[in-house]
Formats: sequence, structure tokens, C-alpha cells
Amino acid sequence: MLKIEDLHVHYGGIQALRGISLEVPDGKIVTLIGANGAGKSTTLRTITGLVKAGSGSIQWNGQELLGKSIDKIVSSGIAMSPEGRRVFPDLTVLENLKIGAYLRKDKAEIAKDIQWVYSLFPRLEERSWQLAGTLSGGEQQMLAVGRALMSRPKLLLLDEPSLGLAPLVVQDIFTIIREINRQGVTVLLIEQNANMALKIADLAYVLETGRITLSGTGAELLANEKVKEAYLGKHK
Repeated sequence: MLKIEDLHVHYGGIQALRGISLEVPDGKIVTLIGANGAGKSTTLRTITGLVKAGSGSIQWNGQELLGKSIDKIVSSGIAMSPEGRRVFPDLTVLENLKIGAYLRKDKAEIAKDIQWVYSLFPRLEERSWQLAGTLSGGEQQMLAVGRALMSRPKLLLLDEPSLGLAPLVVQDIFTIIREINRQGVTVLLIEQNANMALKIADLAYVLETGRITLSGTGAELLANEKVKEAYLGKHK
């Protein structure tokens, strides 16, 4: 389980996170929704060690993550698919996937995991020798998620996986997130498409200007009038 307690993060003079606390139980899909600038990406970047916390605690299976190096955090079983996909455009699909396994030495298992990623994303197998920069936006997002899975994480952090994608592709991505979770990977999802995120989430938190203002099951937040008004549009 991932447990965040009273986490404070400052960027220069700006307080990005103001004492947030949340839990991501093993085997669940947990989503964090909120407007741009609420602190969602900062939360993920602090978990992975990309951003330093001012104070608080992030515990992963009882181990404190704050102060650990990024490679130690990845080795402990946490991987992130970043916002904006960030694939390596001049490398092939297969080369991008292999980079995701850079901390691993088990070649036979890496080969098996490449096949596992291809089973989740058949389109990546069809394009395995294609340069990542020539893929469509949806294919690049699949590659970013696949690359994160190559470290064989127990916890997958997803930062805005549906951003800028066509509605049909968004449906595909969310179907795959469910399948990844069904196969035993815990998921912490940050998503502006609150409607889709809450539909697949076991647990959900609303983040507003660095503070958690609401939490509950995905279904509870989907039915919450404040959430409907702020994030779902009243008609949904």
C-alpha cells in the first residue's frame, strides 16, 4: 500500500501541496481529479522523487520514499507514465520498451514482458520497428504506458493518459487500464476526464489548490452534486 501523510511541497514561493493525505490500497485503481494547477502532477512527481517534498511522509509498503533516489523508487516497484507521453521519438517502439527495463538484468523475463506488453497493446507489436515519433498520439500513449510496465511495477502512476486523444482512443486506453489492474498492478490515475476516471476507480480523491477536499468511492463521487457541477457538467 502507498500511504501519503501531511505532504507539503513548495515550488519557489508557491505552495503546490498543502498537507495532503491519501491511501492507495494494493490491487485497487485510485484516481485523483481536479482542475489544472490543483497539484495532481506534483503529487505523482513527488512520489517518484522528481520533486522534493518540504515535509510529510510517503510510505510504500511501510518504507519511507522521501529522500530516496529515483532509481531506488523504481526498483521498489513504482513506475510512472508521464503527462505528454515523452516517448523517445528517434528510437523504435521496441527500443522504447527496452529502455523501460533499464534497471533489470533478467533478459529472459524482459523478453516475456515485451510479449506481455504486446498482448495488452497489439498495435505496438505491429509497429515494433517503427520510430516512436511517427506513431499517432494514441499509439504514443500506449507506448508510454507499455514502457512504464517494462519495469514490472506493482504500482503504476498514470499522469493524464487520455489528454489530447480522440474519444474512441480514450475508451481503448481506459479498457487497458482496467485490464492492467485486473492482472495485478495497482494504479494511481490522474485524469482531467473525471467522468471516465471515476467510472473505473475503486477510490477517488478531489484535489483543489493543493488540498484534498473530497474523497470516496468512484461511484460516490460520480453521484456527488458538487463533483457533477465542477468536473462532470450537470448533464452527465
